[in-house]
Amino acid sequence: MERRRILWKMSLDFLYDLNARHGPVFTQEPSDSVFPLRSEDNKVFINCKAKGNPVPHYKWKVDGRYIDMDLNYNLVEGNLLINHPHATHHGGVYQCIATNVFGTIVSREAKVQFAYFVMSLAQVSLPLSMPTILCGRCLCSSPAEIKYSWVFNGRPSFLLQDTRRFVSQRTGNLYIAKVEASDVGNYTCVVRNMMTNATAYSSPTPVELRRDAVMGEYEPKIEVQFPESLHVTKGTSVKLECFALGNPVPSITWRRTDGNPLPGKIKINHSNGVLEIPYFRPEDAGVYECVAENSRGKNVAKGQLVFQNVHMAIEANLQWECKASGKPKPVYRWLKNGEPLVPEDRILVEGGRLAVPRINLLDSGMYQCLAENEHGAIYASAELKVVASSPDFSSSPVKKSMLIQRGGEVIMECRPHASPRASISWRRGGEFLKDSTRRTIMGDGTLRISNISESDGGRYTCVARNPFGTSSSTGTLVVKEPTKITVPPLSVDATVGESIVLPCEVSGDSSLDPTFKWFFNGKLIDFNRQDHFEMIGGSAGDLMVRNIQLKHSGKYVCMVHTVVDSVSAAAHLIVRGPPGAPEGLIVGEITDSTAQLSWESGPDNHSPVTTYSIQARTPFSIGWQAVRTVPDSVPGQMFHATVIDLNPWVDYEFRVVASNNVGVGEPSMQSKQIRTKAAVPEVAPGNVSGGGGRRGELVIQWEPIPEELQSGEEFGYVVAFRPLGTSTWKQTVLASPDASRYTFRNDSVPPLSQFEVKVGVYNNKGEGPSSHVVVVYSAEEVWTRTLSASEIEVYWEPITQTASSWKIIGYEVLCWEEGMQESDAEMVRVTDTAALLSGLKGSTVYLISVRAQNSAGAGPSSPAVNVTTKKPPPSQPPGNIEWNLTNSKIFLSWEHVKAMGNESEVTGYKVLYRQNWLGKTSVVETNRTSMALQVPSGEDYLIEIKALSDGGDGSSSGPIRIPKMSSKRELFLSFTIHRIHFWYNRFKCFMSRFYAERIGFYI
Repeated sequence: MERRRILWKMSLDFLYDLNARHGPVFTQEPSDSVFPLRSEDNKVFINCKAKGNPVPHYKWKVDGRYIDMDLNYNLVEGNLLINHPHATHHGGVYQCIATNVFGTIVSREAKVQFAYFVMSLAQVSLPLSMPTILCGRCLCSSPAEIKYSWVFNGRPSFLLQDTRRFVSQRTGNLYIAKVEASDVGNYTCVVRNMMTNATAYSSPTPVELRRDAVMGEYEPKIEVQFPESLHVTKGTSVKLECFALGNPVPSITWRRTDGNPLPGKIKINHSNGVLEIPYFRPEDAGVYECVAENSRGKNVAKGQLVFQNVHMAIEANLQWECKASGKPKPVYRWLKNGEPLVPEDRILVEGGRLAVPRINLLDSGMYQCLAENEHGAIYASAELKVVASSPDFSSSPVKKSMLIQRGGEVIMECRPHASPRASISWRRGGEFLKDSTRRTIMGDGTLRISNISESDGGRYTCVARNPFGTSSSTGTLVVKEPTKITVPPLSVDATVGESIVLPCEVSGDSSLDPTFKWFFNGKLIDFNRQDHFEMIGGSAGDLMVRNIQLKHSGKYVCMVHTVVDSVSAAAHLIVRGPPGAPEGLIVGEITDSTAQLSWESGPDNHSPVTTYSIQARTPFSIGWQAVRTVPDSVPGQMFHATVIDLNPWVDYEFRVVASNNVGVGEPSMQSKQIRTKAAVPEVAPGNVSGGGGRRGELVIQWEPIPEELQSGEEFGYVVAFRPLGTSTWKQTVLASPDASRYTFRNDSVPPLSQFEVKVGVYNNKGEGPSSHVVVVYSAEEVWTRTLSASEIEVYWEPITQTASSWKIIGYEVLCWEEGMQESDAEMVRVTDTAALLSGLKGSTVYLISVRAQNSAGAGPSSPAVNVTTKKPPPSQPPGNIEWNLTNSKIFLSWEHVKAMGNESEVTGYKVLYRQNWLGKTSVVETNRTSMALQVPSGEDYLIEIKALSDGGDGSSSGPIRIPKMSSKRELFLSFTIHRIHFWYNRFKCFMSRFYAERIGFYI
């Protein structure tokens, strides 16, 4: 017979008090066990533990005989210790008896055997994905005292359990939900006796994989489950096992069927196959479910945990039912305080049912139901406490003060504690109340008064009587004026973006403080978390809805609460907004310039759609652009239109936008991309011009046609030109759609010859239009040469003059900085074919153009030529100048000048000298930093030194006066003055560099 499957049905109220006195309740009972004879400590320990108040004392039986405690047997608390056990003398059926002043209970019978552990497992061969169960049971093992583990391929650690593999501590079996290739190997069952610490191993069992079959998917099948009913005493620990086979591997979840969350103290192992509830309490009782689920389905196992402890009132009727399952069907016996319960006049025993009418104090005690068949017996225990007491209101008095609105209904409860149950009556003042049309005393003693009036106010007393006494409890009924909503909210229409106020004003009893709450579509509005809602109005509860959006449409309820009553009023807010996005956009027939569209209307948001507009997007457009349609304005009742004026051979996406009197709505989803059909090009190139190039060239330029206007494949250009005054066109075809320039070369073409030019287009559908005819000049050759940072030399070939041409009287040279317009150019007029441009900026790009001039005016400009001036010369003057005068020679030396990064490098030095201030200046150049000058004696000289560079002359050192010398004293004085002048120049140079580095200019 399967243990644990026992069900009690008791129509009783359970009372739970940690400190209450009660009879013994087993928390641990002996169980069938097998002990090895070769135990190291040579002792056997059989568990028995019971709770009770007062603490129970214990006795033991073996094979029906009470055990005398001696050298072999000892009590350790309630547990039985057997010293030096012997298979013959100490094997048998043991039973524990626990007793206190409330009665006696006996434990289940436990068969104790002594043997070696012997296990043998057979080979298993399985197809892939099939589940399997490896059985690992030992002789007469007990889940309470035996721990099962499994070893895979002889590894030192035990097999880890997961969602696919589970070891039941109730059956010892290893369950594999879905066999995989990695499961092939040898399995060994390990059994450990937790009392003696003895361990036994089975022989290895091979698991092989069959290659001839693969198991398909199937729904979970629960193989390990817990009992349908399990009686649990307070403070004990409960473990429920549940595991399922299936493919895919099922997931295991646990829940309570009453909807309450699982207790926070529960423990669920990593495979979810074991649910443990420690320290069981009354609130832990209930029906628990294990749900196994995979993609193919789910399966459920249920079991009820029953908290057992009973208090009953004297003269109540006791009815207990005990059910157990087993094969063969079990028979039942009842025990009271450990002794058989004999049926008599008051006691009815029928199978597993016990009935005792009108119980009395003598019926108190410990009751046990024993269910047994040929496989064994199991016990279920409960304590019956018969309680007799007079009525008592100390724990549940009548409510002291009850507020009720006029016209309402009041329920006054009267629930004294009494055993047996008390009879109830009510009085108001000194008058006992009877049932009437407005007053009713219900069966449980509750007083109900309906349609309350002011005259019903006053003190009401509940009187309770039973054979052991009488007691009463009094409360006061206070009648208040009902609360009414005098200004309720009204249904209203609003437009998106507006703000409205929904009023809610009340009248009622002045002593009551009303509380206002607003609900939107059934949900309470949290004003701390809502930006759009605000409660206004002081004593009223008006609701302001700011910046209304479409989502604010719905039902609004104002609810007013007082301690007496609650009233509410509702209104609907309809929000009108721009239309929603049209739906189901479809592109129909397509031509080279049109597309037919159809769509379905979206939500109008309480304002009818007035018009639809179409927008298109191409790979060449910037975002979405409005397009022309037929009809030009699509009315709100029309759901199709033809888009016109499209470009041929272009990919388009379309979307539809609806409008109403509120505004423009959101666009529809874009259509799938379509391409219009090809056609002959319709657009001619623009801005046809030319000129420039090399001698003998005619350069023709134009703006290329954008791809979206090419209208088809194989697009290209047809360039035509002829000398001005002739009739025959020369043509060339350019097959590149990106072409924007064509150069015709003929050395016989004179410079600045005039040509008529036009450019046309074509594609694979045919030839399109040509541009207007324009006059273009052939090339004029211009050369430039940069001389320094401030000078550029320009020269060109003269224009060949014919008898019919006008006489060239000069040329105009235009020069402007890059980035500026030609209209801002500086102009230099010359009569020759060369010009010198000076006063320019260093390191600057200039554009230079030349045009001829005759008496009729200036001709066309030559193509602009880019030229860059050289870097500026060094800004630092030569320093540390020293000189020495010997006879007719002046010896000079100075420091090398180092150019800055934006200056031209120094290539040499220039020494300028002259007699006095008005003399003729002589110049000598050198690439060294010293020089000897041969000068006539007896004259004063002024000397300057400059650095030379590609950018021009650098800064001057300033004039240095070298006087003629008549004596050594004059020579010394002159040298001293020169040194002062030198150090002054050094200081000036230092400051110049300091400011150049710090603030960007030179002194």
